Order: sequence, then C-alpha cells, then structure tokens
Amino acid sequence: MNEEYKGVNLLELMFRLKSLNKIGIALSSEKDDTRLLELILEEAKSISFADGGTLFTRTDDDRLEFQIMMTDSINFYKGGSSGEPIPYRSLPIYNTKGQPNINTVAVCAALTGETINLPDAYEDTRFELSGTVMFDRKMNYRSKSFLAVPLKNHDGEVLGVLQLINAINPKTGEITTFSHFDQELVESLASQAAVALSNQRLLEGQRRLFEGFIKLIAKAIDDKSKYTSGHCQRVPVLTMMLADAAAKIQTGPLKNFSMDKEKRYELNVAGMLHDCGKITVPEYVIDKETKLHTMHDRISEIDTRFEVLKRDTEITLLQEKVETLLLGEKVEPDIVRAELAQQIKSAHDMLNEERDFLRKANVGGEFMKEEAQDRVRLISEKHRWINPEDELIPLLTEEEIYNLTIPKGTLTKEERTVINRHIDTTIAMLESLPYPKNLQSVPEYAGGHHECMDGRGYPKGLTRDQLSIPARVMGIADIFEALTAQDRPYKKPMSLSVALTILGKMKLDNHIDPDLFDVFIHEKVYLKYAYRYLSPDQIDMDEESVKTIPGYNPLPEEDMDETST
Repeated sequence: MNEEYKGVNLLELMFRLKSLNKIGIALSSEKDDTRLLELILEEAKSISFADGGTLFTRTDDDRLEFQIMMTDSINFYKGGSSGEPIPYRSLPIYNTKGQPNINTVAVCAALTGETINLPDAYEDTRFELSGTVMFDRKMNYRSKSFLAVPLKNHDGEVLGVLQLINAINPKTGEITTFSHFDQELVESLASQAAVALSNQRLLEGQRRLFEGFIKLIAKAIDDKSKYTSGHCQRVPVLTMMLADAAAKIQTGPLKNFSMDKEKRYELNVAGMLHDCGKITVPEYVIDKETKLHTMHDRISEIDTRFEVLKRDTEITLLQEKVETLLLGEKVEPDIVRAELAQQIKSAHDMLNEERDFLRKANVGGEFMKEEAQDRVRLISEKHRWINPEDELIPLLTEEEIYNLTIPKGTLTKEERTVINRHIDTTIAMLESLPYPKNLQSVPEYAGGHHECMDGRGYPKGLTRDQLSIPARVMGIADIFEALTAQDRPYKKPMSLSVALTILGKMKLDNHIDPDLFDVFIHEKVYLKYAYRYLSPDQIDMDEESVKTIPGYNPLPEEDMDETST
C-alpha cells in the first residue's frame, strides 16, 4: 500500500468512498441553493471527521462571503437555514491597491486554486489569523488543523472555498491533522460540489433571465395603458394570496389541496403572464376612457354643436321679435327685452340640460338603463344643426348614438370582442413556448381566468371540472382586482362591500368557484389585499357585515374525523 494510505482501515476506506458516491448523488439532485451549501459543508465535515468548517462563496466583486459556519463541539451554527446571521465581513481577495491578499488561508486557496493543509495554523507564519484568534478567545476554542479546498468549476473558475477545521480522531476524540486521504476525499467532494453549485447558478441565472423577461412583458402590457398600469403586478400577488390560503386551509372541500414550491412558482409565472395577449390590442380600445373616446374624447364636438344650437335658437327668437316690430305692433321695449331674455334662457337651459345628459351618458358605468338609451336617440332626432358643409343633419351620427348607448362600460360590442380576443392571443403565445416540466401548466392557469364554472365563459367554454384549482384561483383574483382597481377609466374604485357583494352574486351565478370564494372570505384574503393596495375609504367591512355577503358559506372551524362520535 502507498505510504500515504498506511493506517487507513480497508472497511473504513470502502465506507467513506461509498459515502462520497452518495454525496455526489445528493448534491446533483438538491434544488434549494441554501440547502445545497449546507449539504456541501455537512458532508465534507462528515467524511473528513472535521469538528468545524466554513463555506465561502466568491462574489462578483472578488470577495469571499461567509455563507455557513459550523463547529460541533461548541454547538456553533451560523448562516444557512439556521436563521442566525454570520457576524463577520466578507474577505477581500484583493486589497485597495489591487494586490492579492494571500495572507488569509481561505483567500490564498481561492487565489492559487490549490488546497492548503495546515497541521497547526497557529504555528504557520504565512497567514494572518487575527479573526481566528478572536473567535477562539470568544468561544473558548482552539482552532488547530486547517484544510482549505477551493471549489473550482469545469472552467477552472473558483466559485468558493470549503474550509474545514480540526480533524478529529474518531477513536480517541483527539484533534489531529487532515491526512492526505482526507484531503483527497474532500477535494473529490469539492469537485462534485463545484459542479452542482455551478449548475445551480446556471439554472438560477436562467430563471432570473426568464423572470426578468416575464416582468418586462408584464410592464410593457401595463405601460401600454395608463388605466391598467398595475394590473399585471397586482393580479399575481392576489393570486398567490388566495392560492396560499387555499393550500393552508384544513377544513372544507379544499382541505386536501396543496402547492409545493415549484407549483407556487408556476402559478406566479402564469399570473404575471395572464394578460400577455393584450400587447396586441390597439391602444384606443384599452385606453377608451369614455364612450366617444378615440384619438380624443369626441364629446367636445357635440358640445360645439350645442353651442351652435343655442346660437341658432337665439337668432330665431330675435328674428321673431323683429317680425313683430315690423308688423307695427305696439310693445314696450323693457317688456320685449325681458320676454326675450326669458325665452333665450329657457331655450338655453333646456339645451344645457340635454348637453349635460349626453356628457353623463358618455362617461359610462356599470349599467345604463334603457330609458336613458332611448333619450339619447330622442335628443338626436329632436335637434338638427347645420354642419360645416351647410347641411341640415341630426345632432348625432349613428355611430355616436351607438357609442353613447353602450349599456355597460365604454366599449362597443365590437371593441369588447377585440379586447376579449386577448385571451386567445395569450393562450396562443404561451402554448408556443417550449416549457420545462415544472412550467407546463402555465398556459392552462393563465388561459382560464375568463372561464365560468358552468361553461359560459370564454375562450373555450370550460366548466369547473375542466379547470384546475389554480386556474380557478386566478379567475377570482382577476375579477376582484378589476372591481377594486383605482385606475379604471369608466368607473370609480369600488368599496370592499360593493366588490364582495358582486363577487358573491357571481358565485351564486356559477361564474366563479364557490369553494375558493368561501376561502377568500373565511381567510380574509380580501382584507389582506385591501390593506396593501386599496385606499382607506374603500375598506368598509367589519366582522358582522362580512356575514351578509351573498353566497358566503362560513367554513367549519375543523372537520370532525369520520370515526369520531
């Protein structure tokens, strides 16, 4: 046997090599970044019988940042998932003059790319150990043997340093040195760890790029219209609030619903992209602030016509008085002036009232009564005005009447069809992307938020059974955000009482998922969202008023076990 391996028990050798293989498998399958770093340090300590260790990662500005510190004998654990921050500054790899800081063990290993194995650090004069000495004094500890191994990826780039302290003889419990065999095992682990860490960073980089692209699209959609500027940011937040509440609930029909980290990420991505098809919708449709709005609000043109009508009315009344005077009728000038002023005022008042009515009709709202629609037509038929071409025509064009009699909102049926097509475009865009396995449900989640539970929705007319729970969650989030939003052009933001009443009626009408609606109320998701995004005057619900919301069925506090009596 090679001199370097004398004294190594064969069974121990086989066991430690087998452990190393298991570690490699574990490292390659670990997806959580923090847990991966902990696993690297824990397993390195285990196979080398080290009492303690520190894991550093290299930052973009050339520093070694403390990630995790562990020392078993003094029960010391900082960083990682411990919840305890590491109270030490990162180590600069180069000083302020750009010179390498080779007097620190971990930094030297990072700079040279070579392992440093010290039998007793205190006796080695090459390195500055003031930080180690301070730690030892504070913790009543003695750092002796050191093993600092650089984590190098396949390109030879140092990603970090694995530093182990105080090798322990497993038989005697005494502090000893890290043997050549220990060093080779840790170097092998470090090589596997660097590959895993490099892959993790590559995946994280791809994820950040993907998320950045998604946010860019969402912002482009929101920036397309000042009136929906926060919709693509708020809907994902509300979606996750309701999804988390449904996953947490331990009672009712949804008590078995759950979402892991990957499913939550998938739903959040779908939330951010749920309206990506709106990027193809013309601005004049999205930004249609009033019924007559195109490039500008054409109500001003109708105002001008009314001014012409008032002028013409005044001229007609004046002409009638002139005719009376020409016929030689005896009249008192003051009486004539008073009568004329009254007639002009009455005519102007009537025209002003009709003008104001059309202005109000132009604003749009939740519902326009048929009587109001009929009056728009009557006003148009009642008045004629002379246009710039010297033609006597009705006050309103057919297109203006059509727009002013829109019964709900500001969009015509044709314009609503255009904007509704955004969901078809959304689905087509999302289904064209080559998703990894963990994001394959994004098109279904994002594409279902306009469907109804009874199949009356669009674009596919899916029923509740054909929609996943996350898709149904997004449907409620999209509606509630729209009802309470403060940036819609055709309505004022609704109070909670009004919005929840509408939502409750939508539950009774089989428009939204009934079980998720009950969770939405029971878990006060609406209130958590309101405190974050609504103005104080919109929040008008208390514990008692919530009970009166249409369709709300309070969930039982806990489900009784079927076998209980």
